[in-house]
Amino acid sequence: MLRFTTAGESHGPALVSILEGMPAGLPLVANDVNVELARRQQGYGRGRRMQIEKDAIEFLSGVRAGETIGSPIAMLIQNRDWKNWQEIMNPAANEGELGASGETPALRKRAVTRVRPGHADLSGLLKYGRADARDILERASARETTARVAAAAVCRRFLREFGVTIASHVTHLGGIDARRPDVMPDDINAAADASPLRTLDPDAEQAMIARIDIVKREGNTLGGICEVICVGLPVGLGSHVSWDRKLDGRLAAAMMSIPAVKGVEIGLGFEMARRTGAEVHDEIEPHANAPLTGNVRRRSNRAGGLEGGITTGEPLVLHIGMKPISTLMRPLATVDVATGESAAAVAERSDVTAVPAMGVIAEGMAALVLADAFLEKFGGDSLVETRRNYDGYLSYLESRIGG
Repeated sequence: MLRFTTAGESHGPALVSILEGMPAGLPLVANDVNVELARRQQGYGRGRRMQIEKDAIEFLSGVRAGETIGSPIAMLIQNRDWKNWQEIMNPAANEGELGASGETPALRKRAVTRVRPGHADLSGLLKYGRADARDILERASARETTARVAAAAVCRRFLREFGVTIASHVTHLGGIDARRPDVMPDDINAAADASPLRTLDPDAEQAMIARIDIVKREGNTLGGICEVICVGLPVGLGSHVSWDRKLDGRLAAAMMSIPAVKGVEIGLGFEMARRTGAEVHDEIEPHANAPLTGNVRRRSNRAGGLEGGITTGEPLVLHIGMKPISTLMRPLATVDVATGESAAAVAERSDVTAVPAMGVIAEGMAALVLADAFLEKFGGDSLVETRRNYDGYLSYLESRIGG
């Protein structure tokens, strides 16, 4: 129903984002996307690249007069840093490089042969038969997620038409836990974005900043965890009937595709394995005038809004764990693939931590999956048709339990 793809390298001329399947008639302007791109660039501990780039999109297709028209939406995001990399990333062959005879090419400037532990450098170089890991790292770079966030911003705009909001905040960074508020803010993102680390705990924020400063001086990096919360989803998205239609599996796959993400939990996640059934499962009770949940409610939300691969209508809650970034300013030991000798890994320009940005990217990946599930359920070539189908489903839910 809905699919997207991205193209571009970290230091290439631009990134391209293509989203296909969005219904016609959705109000959409460039700022709907640019706001999300700016959020992705936030965060204490980011590197100099965030000062160089000021991401903004140019619509190439799929939008006319401020509305989607049903065709693929293509967006271009220029890389400002391209001017410093034109010789290195130029797609044209330089004199002495690989020709028709297939001889081994001469390495360009800033070639990467001292591969980084924890990165795609070595595995990708061996898989694709390259001599320079730059051919791998330029695409494996988290810079690619800029194009994902662009496509996701369109999905977020679509979901907002149906009252669905997606937010995130950092719950852990570098060994420091943030306390979750007893009462969450009405606008979680507004509160989180006001923090340089996108956390809702001011005391933890200060401890995290101090920790980042220490680790930066050490030439090291930090990982962390964010919580993503989706509110306003109706019961019934996803399905139990086939493994690849289960919404929890689709969400987990999307989150695990984010660079450096190594773990995903839904609801209580791994904590469920440590408790009894009575301490895990959410009891159900009648609740009138609640069509999104089928006129019932859960007394708790330990399942995180998903049961059997299907949304329950309760808030969807995910936790995403990100490992420390692979590029250390005090490099780890590796092998120089050009010589076969031991060496110190290359030190590319990098962040100390990108956990705050990861939360925004995770919101985006959730939006892409949920918009797809929404269109799978309610269909429609136009926004008007989709809304008609959605309203009909809500009318049906209102007539169910206790209705």
